[in-house]
Amino acid sequence: MSELLNKPTITSRELEMVLQAREEGKADFLLVDVREMMEYDAGHITGVDILKPTSLFQSWAEEFLNTNKEKTVIFTCRSGNRSGQVQEVFRQNGMENVLNHVGGIISYSGETQLG
Repeated sequence: MSELLNKPTITSRELEMVLQAREEGKADFLLVDVREMMEYDAGHITGVDILKPTSLFQSWAEEFLNTNKEKTVIFTCRSGNRSGQVQEVFRQNGMENVLNHVGGIISYSGETQLG
């Protein structure tokens, strides 16, 4: 399972697999949704740990980096575009274990929930 978390991107199918592994105690990571609250409330991936809207990036980025620099973090959004941009900023600032969920929630067929 660790091989899926040691690369720059993760597909929707792989994300489903690592979320299941995390439930079983076999994987450790943060899943961060970077969409806006309205998008999140309309439906999000079950297992998202934190909502960090991209529009508020300047207000949360530094603290998030300092708090989570050593953790494995997966960023997700609607299509993988915003999460890819957020991933790149954190990579440029020294976060090594940060992944982008390519395809975003629109490609995700796993469990989702409202609100």
